[in-house]
Amino acid sequence: MPKIYFIDVTNRDGVQTAKLGLSKLEKTLINIYLNEMGVFQSEFGFPTTRHETHYLQANLELAEMGVLKPIHLGGWIRAIPGDVETTFKLVPDIRHLNLSISTSSQMIDGKFQGRKKDVDIINDMTEAVDTASAHGAETIGVNAEDASRTDVKFLIKFGLAAKDHGATRIRYCDTLGYDNPFTIYEATRALAENIGLPIEIHCHGDLGMAVANSIAGTKGAIDGGQDVYINTTINGIGERAGNADLVATILAVTKSKKFAEKYQLGKKVNLAKSSKIAEFASYAFGIPIPINQPGVGANAFAHSSGIHADGVLKDPENYELYGYKELGRGEPKFVETGREIITGQYSGISGFGHVMGKMEVSFSRREEANEILELVRYANVESQRPLVEDELLFIAKYPKVAKKLLTLTPLD
Repeated sequence: MPKIYFIDVTNRDGVQTAKLGLSKLEKTLINIYLNEMGVFQSEFGFPTTRHETHYLQANLELAEMGVLKPIHLGGWIRAIPGDVETTFKLVPDIRHLNLSISTSSQMIDGKFQGRKKDVDIINDMTEAVDTASAHGAETIGVNAEDASRTDVKFLIKFGLAAKDHGATRIRYCDTLGYDNPFTIYEATRALAENIGLPIEIHCHGDLGMAVANSIAGTKGAIDGGQDVYINTTINGIGERAGNADLVATILAVTKSKKFAEKYQLGKKVNLAKSSKIAEFASYAFGIPIPINQPGVGANAFAHSSGIHADGVLKDPENYELYGYKELGRGEPKFVETGREIITGQYSGISGFGHVMGKMEVSFSRREEANEILELVRYANVESQRPLVEDELLFIAKYPKVAKKLLTLTPLD
């Protein structure tokens, strides 16, 4: 039976959300948390964008060091040969790519304004796949942007051409959240049966169905005989109304009625990391977790009604589908109510030493402490918020990698 995998796109789709963003250090921490959680791949950035270059290289170094393994680090680019060439010029060690091009008549006519026809879309895509293969890409996903508004016959033709040129997967993008569970099931099953490649499913929440569509699309692709790679973002943060939420989608796959009996994960996911990754993304993006967010919201395990409270105290399964400890919840949180020393862009060595000492980190030389403090200052300048403990520990443990993350090289 084909299996289900997760590809999180927070560091690509999430960060291009209007009015939001992450520092390069924050993006790196998200990659680390996704790896710990058991996510198959992080779409970790844009390799043709110059300000991403050092960050992408640094994360690939972390992969070589074993810090970011076994997770795949995949870059997103347009499906044109020029973007592939630029990618391998700027980030020569990248090995996983998703090549994206619009496929619907609306997009072809509305975006390209008569400059491209269906045949040009397929030619651009196949040339890009050939170029990526020639540069040594190990996996190549081909993205059909606006697939849900594309004629399925053309999608099959598009997918077969990608397969013939060595693509690894086809990404079905419900770019505007236009699908419903019934239509996406039919589409992904048809693609799986007629193309014969694993299917990626990328759903948006414009109609509030991103998670439901992801599950239905998964069923369609597996019923069609192919592995599925579900795209998610942490807390559902993404363009417009957002994407399928990582934790909610995992819960739906593993906990919904009769689903996991037949449609199973190909890689174990550690749900106990859910609360931590959701809270960090909330802090880094500056977006509160909705009170009713599945699994990680403040009310996910809160009971007020007398009947509910009585029932859950007698047996939690009366009113809870899953336990809070499964999500990494239940430990007390401590809030400083007295004196608080915070590291920031203007911190001195005394306060910094105090903060690091509380985390049982010491330095053998004052020069070493000053070096780490300087990196912490720069990280704070970039994020404009106090660094969390894991960020401070990361800088102290990997100062050379942190320096690369914090280095931007403007155009000459």
